Amino acid sequence: MKKIKIYISLFLICLITGCATQSTKHKTEKIFYSSSGFALIYNDLDYKNGAVSRKLNNEKIGTIHSILKPFTSVKIINPENSNFIETKITKKGNYSNIFNIVLTKEIAKILELDADNPYVEIFEIKKNKKFVAKEGNTFDEERKVAQSVPVDEVKIDDLSKDKTNNDNKNIENKNYFININNFYYFDSANNLKIELSKKITTKNLSIEKINDTKYRLYAGPFKNFSSLKSTYISLNNLGFDDLNIYRK
Repeated sequence: MKKIKIYISLFLICLITGCATQSTKHKTEKIFYSSSGFALIYNDLDYKNGAVSRKLNNEKIGTIHSILKPFTSVKIINPENSNFIETKITKKGNYSNIFNIVLTKEIAKILELDADNPYVEIFEIKKNKKFVAKEGNTFDEERKVAQSVPVDEVKIDDLSKDKTNNDNKNIENKNYFININNFYYFDSANNLKIELSKKITTKNLSIEKINDTKYRLYAGPFKNFSSLKSTYISLNNLGFDDLNIYRK
């Protein structure tokens, strides 16, 4: 009888510890945020008019994001020229869904953003605990190093001709698209396309086959932010909140 009790006790102990061990194996890994779209370059008038819910100092490096919390480390890239900055979200706030972030003019200057088409890519990054950057960005650190190096020791290649040609190609090939939704069946995507054609003014709605079980309904191409804006707002007013702007 004692042996039976011992076996039952051991079984229960193994069961409990087994469950505990199993629960530690299924830790959920953090999914890091990323997005692409147009940035809103901060202006005090936007704050006064209620277009932005938080205030920033345009003379400093600052950001507002609607999802990411303050002090979240991010890398912001201008894909036009590959300029980037690593900084931290300054404030969490509200602004129009057509923008994916609010940036100060100081950041816009660093990235050399086109004021008419301020397209950026944002990536949340896992910071190295040993790395501490003043003002939360690498640009100032790199600039200090660059300023301390004698000019005579820096070799400069004349790439102005190639750069001009590449810039012209980028301008010609630059197109923006609005991803409305992805569907499992072509008929589902096509039905929505027909309905939207009746409700919005734009006629450039298309369906792209990603694979056998994924069809993308999108609007575009658009040459610039101004031509895209009205279509985005029309779709947003119809209840499409998770519209993704991408470049192709």
